[in-house]
Amino acid sequence: MEASGVIDVLHKKLAFLSGGKDRRSGLILSIPLGADQTNMEELGDTLDYLLSIPSDKCKARGFTVIVDGRRSQWNTVKTVVLMLQNVIPPEVSLVCVVKPDEFWDKKVTHFCFWKEKDRLGFEVILVSANKLTRYIEPSQLTDDFGGTLDYDHGDWLSKRQVFEKFTKESTSLLDELSVINDGDKSAPLDKSPSLLLPSLDPETVLQAGHELLSELQQRRFNVAEGAGPGGGGGGGQGATTWRPMEEELLAQPQVMKLLDSLREKYTRYQEVCRQRNKRSQIHDVHAKVMQVVTWLQGPGAELLKTHQAIGDSMRAAQALQQKHEEIESQHSEWFAVYVELNQQIGVLLGGGGGDDDQEDAEELKALRQQLSDVCYQQAALLENRQNVLQAAHAFHAATQELSQQLDALLGMLCADVAPTDAAQIQHNLKVLEEKLQSVEAGLATLRQKGALLLERSEDGDAAGERGDDNARHVHDVVDDMQMRKQRCEDMVDVRRLKMLQMVQLFKCEEDALQAVDWLCELLDALLKTHVRFGEDARQTQVLMDKHRKFVDVAQGTYDYGRQLLQATVVLCQSLRCATRSSGDTLPRLNRVWKQFGAGADERQRRLQLALAFHRRADAVLEDEHAEAESLDEVDASAKALLDRLAAPVVFPDGSEQHFGGGGDSAAESDFVRERLLLVEERRLRLQEAEAVAGPRPREEAQRPLRVIGEEEPDERTPDE
Repeated sequence: MEASGVIDVLHKKLAFLSGGKDRRSGLILSIPLGADQTNMEELGDTLDYLLSIPSDKCKARGFTVIVDGRRSQWNTVKTVVLMLQNVIPPEVSLVCVVKPDEFWDKKVTHFCFWKEKDRLGFEVILVSANKLTRYIEPSQLTDDFGGTLDYDHGDWLSKRQVFEKFTKESTSLLDELSVINDGDKSAPLDKSPSLLLPSLDPETVLQAGHELLSELQQRRFNVAEGAGPGGGGGGGQGATTWRPMEEELLAQPQVMKLLDSLREKYTRYQEVCRQRNKRSQIHDVHAKVMQVVTWLQGPGAELLKTHQAIGDSMRAAQALQQKHEEIESQHSEWFAVYVELNQQIGVLLGGGGGDDDQEDAEELKALRQQLSDVCYQQAALLENRQNVLQAAHAFHAATQELSQQLDALLGMLCADVAPTDAAQIQHNLKVLEEKLQSVEAGLATLRQKGALLLERSEDGDAAGERGDDNARHVHDVVDDMQMRKQRCEDMVDVRRLKMLQMVQLFKCEEDALQAVDWLCELLDALLKTHVRFGEDARQTQVLMDKHRKFVDVAQGTYDYGRQLLQATVVLCQSLRCATRSSGDTLPRLNRVWKQFGAGADERQRRLQLALAFHRRADAVLEDEHAEAESLDEVDASAKALLDRLAAPVVFPDGSEQHFGGGGDSAAESDFVRERLLLVEERRLRLQEAEAVAGPRPREEAQRPLRVIGEEEPDERTPDE
């Protein structure tokens, strides 16, 4: 019988077990009767429930029933006492009827319970409340009967309900857990149905049991504290703490036993759940691993196989990279699943356990190894494909850059060359060489990028036919760039030769102009500085030698200029272009050279006249017996020299110019006249000497003396 079935009746407190005991250690059952009529059926239910609580051992010691009739009618009391005979006759040893102090005295004589003792089976005594302590210790009586025992019926009833609820729930939970645990043993973990759940939460039931056990232990502690020095069952008068009945104290081992059993079953249940959950997780992990492996080895691998091209331009390579990024994005989702599965496997492997766990661990390790191998292999393929696309992009970028360089070089080669001077041609030639070097460097870079692309393509083990196409495309591009470079190099060689010829042309023209300038300078020096003739024949001969060398230098300058101009004509014919030398430099060179020739010839004749004069003058002056004819020859050569010095140089174009300044010519003429004076002095001395020696022949005597510088009369006949 449970309190929940008669809870409403129990709340009425028609009877209760306060926990107090009589001197025989029997339990005290209190029946407080009220002024209203007591429902005997409800009282019977209450007594049935209360009497079901004590153990058989406790019941064997008997009950002391206190019927409180102080506020009730005698007939009610009598009915209750008689009912005890039917409810608990073996257990009742004494019935104490608490009577009113002044109302039942006459009626007692009409009915004496002691006479009915044999028929009732227990002793009935009528006592007043103040005399009840004769039979029961005050510490075992509640305050209603003048005792000190503390009893709270509502608290007792609620705790009783808790105990019964825990007992019921724990017993039911133990049965369910036993069924679940035993049923799980007979079914394989990977094939059994989902685990059955108990109807009650084990954690909640255990918590309620621990709270109940704590309450029972606390009450027992309070009993030990409040028992006092009286010992035994009585205790001291001052003890006010409620002392629970022995059955409640005995309930503590029962609760502990239920808790121990429940913990054991629940631990086993948790282990079963853990194993079941682990097997479920392993099953899920296996399914996900197979899903990842299937996709990576199927659609994922097929995506990479169908995208092996390298493109034919930078734009195509960029489009392939974008497509590869989409493929990588698809793979990233599966790689994220791989990371999650790897973590789950690590957690499952870290659990440890027995033989079953060892088998599971081996299975998990095999799954993880398989998953890792496939994922790393696919990641390596993705990385290699990315490397190939990067190399392809670099290759196409190098191709485009080299093509632009070749186009720029070709455009420069195809443009007409119209430089204004040699410096510009040198600059253009330098730019041309730099562009050619850039092209060579670009082609070397292209070869390097192509070799790297082919190497990475081979490392990636691309599809056979597609890989051959890629390699063929790379070789074709490199060969095409090589051919274009070779054509440009041939054109560069032609352009270089042409530009070098143009440099040589400008150089020849400049040198020819320089030769003209040099010849002009020689002419100017000839006319302005070459005016001396020497003081004697020796000096004049030296000047003649210098003049010949001077003329040789001028001749070499003229010949050098002529050769340069001839070279310009040849270069112009080769370059098919006009030159300034043919219309300006060559006539100028010839004109200057003719002027120089005229001046040089005049200088040569004057030096020759001066040399003849000095030789004859020196001979006459050195000969003490010079003849008149010699003196006349000196006069003639002097006259010819003076006439020549006075005359200008006449150039082929009719222009005239005198040698040196007026002072220089006059100084040379004066020097000639001074020598003539010396010769005349020699003539006078000869005439004096002849006069002393004797008369001259008639012809000589009749010849008149000539004044220096005068012309000798011509004695020849008109016919001569």
